[in-house]
Amino acid sequence: MDVVLLERVAKLGQMGDVVSVKNGFARNFLMPQGKALRATKANLAAFEAQRVQLEANNLESKSEAETMAAKIDGQTFIVIRSASDAGSLYGSVSNRDASEVATAEGFTVDRKQIVLERPIKDLGLHNMSVVLHPEVTATIVINVARSIEEAELQASGKSITDLAAEAEAEAEFEIAELFDDIGAAASEDDFGSDAEAIEDAPAETEEQPEV
Repeated sequence: MDVVLLERVAKLGQMGDVVSVKNGFARNFLMPQGKALRATKANLAAFEAQRVQLEANNLESKSEAETMAAKIDGQTFIVIRSASDAGSLYGSVSNRDASEVATAEGFTVDRKQIVLERPIKDLGLHNMSVVLHPEVTATIVINVARSIEEAELQASGKSITDLAAEAEAEAEFEIAELFDDIGAAASEDDFGSDAEAIEDAPAETEEQPEV
């Protein structure tokens, strides 16, 4: 099907372009979303009559999107989830979750604006694209962690592998210290027993010379 684009569509064309697309894509996405019209003579004539107004509206919405992008681009949002020791989530983080945490922080972002190739299923920092306008895209970071403390450590550059290695090293150190304390206590007990034995031993009497 040939359609005329009413706005820029990524990987398809600019406003005013007439492009050929699959019927289902046109009927289920482009036309219901107000992004295109069937390229009939009547629709092309109507588009040309409204072109100036459409371009003005596009510039206005683009300006608003650029203002929003300047505020949200690079922002990090924390999502707390349960996960295994290996970092695999018991579930996943979707674009809806990202939208909710961003909105909770004061940024109005619809889940449909967030581009997510596949659900997030691991702890860590994950980049997401936010399409604020056909010509304006921002990037946000979703910090998925099991606690706020873990999220802060991940934000400082430590991965889940690093955190697990540190926890294991700390546990080994504590065990080693425990054995050292037990060994020192045992040595003190042995030393105390020897000292008591010396104190309890009868004193030798000096032999008197015969007269």
